[in-house]
Amino acid sequence: MKILHTADWHIGKVLHKHPLAEDLRLFFDHLLDIIEQEKVDLLLISGDVFDVANPSAKDRRLYYQFLKALVGRSIKIIITGGNHDSVAFLNAPSELLDELNINIVGGACDNISDELIPVHDDKGKLQLIVAAVPFLRDRDLRTQSSDEKYKNRSEALRAGIKKHYEQLAKISQEKYPGIPSMAMGHLYTVGVSSSDSEREIHIGNSVAFDSNSFPSYFDYIALGHIHRPQLIDKSPFIRYSGSPIPLSFSEKEDEKQVLIIELEKSQLKTPVVKAIPKFRELKKFTGSLSDIKEKLQKYNPDFPLQSFVELEVREKEFSSMLLAEVEDIKLAYQENESFKILKSKTTFELGSKDTADLFQLGEHIEDLSPKDVFIKRLANEEMSEEKEKMILDAFQELLEDVQQNDAS
Repeated sequence: MKILHTADWHIGKVLHKHPLAEDLRLFFDHLLDIIEQEKVDLLLISGDVFDVANPSAKDRRLYYQFLKALVGRSIKIIITGGNHDSVAFLNAPSELLDELNINIVGGACDNISDELIPVHDDKGKLQLIVAAVPFLRDRDLRTQSSDEKYKNRSEALRAGIKKHYEQLAKISQEKYPGIPSMAMGHLYTVGVSSSDSEREIHIGNSVAFDSNSFPSYFDYIALGHIHRPQLIDKSPFIRYSGSPIPLSFSEKEDEKQVLIIELEKSQLKTPVVKAIPKFRELKKFTGSLSDIKEKLQKYNPDFPLQSFVELEVREKEFSSMLLAEVEDIKLAYQENESFKILKSKTTFELGSKDTADLFQLGEHIEDLSPKDVFIKRLANEEMSEEKEKMILDAFQELLEDVQQNDAS
């Protein structure tokens, strides 16, 4: 049996007002080729299928077109919800999709054993058990740890995650003894390298889950949420597949991938990386305006899709004329077919104070997260570090409640 692990598709993602639907369309075509060539039997998608809780009709169509392309290929699909996904939306067609060998677990199940999904071969023999754990929201974890006393909310949430996996391991071991097992998850673990495109879950990184807390019972942990592909604690069997396309300029150097895990004689082999080609380049040019002009003139990318460019202009002295010239350059390249300038930022070593009250020159509010804006506003207030931390924690908790309500 061959298993393919992927995650964090973020269908509907917009990068600086530019939809990434075509990037995902090309990825889906490539993924179908991998599935065909590798003769994949089981596809695992570990959360954040969509970028927003209520995706557009076009984004829904893209999702269902991909699933439709797999129907009849003798492949089982297991999809779990992420922190961006709506539990109700993902689960809505689950009864219909079950008949097509597509199992969806959008949110934590009332009966936890429903998260255990048996996988059989084409002869009906049980081969593998998958603990399909979705993103665990605060309300799920508070229930898990309600009888215990903890020092703080973060400790309680970590304990809730641990208990959830332990319960699944125990049930699986009792119900399916001797059968290989895998677990899915959508969470932040200790020691990961993140990118700008991940939204914080729980209270930022303070609820980072220690990978040693995963039960040793599971032979492989297929993780989602972090967009950079990586191993956890140097274990090839606990890893993030990463997002299949770059979702921010901070991921421009990442090697995107999916993972193939082979099950042979009841043993899981070390995962094999399958690289995803670049469909467009994300490029950043930094330097003086004259340097950047020269770099832009020489830049001639050759990719299936138009490349996206970020400019970071660094000059010594403030000049309103120079700012205007930067805007003129962006307009001049607007009709360029091989690349498009998506964003620019201009900084001066010497400049007047009123130009840096909240935002740096060339920095726009739509490029910032709500937390970034709040931190900038908080920086203008005189208060103790303790009070500032208390206010920031309160803001983060309110923000999480809003985001989780949007995803419900």
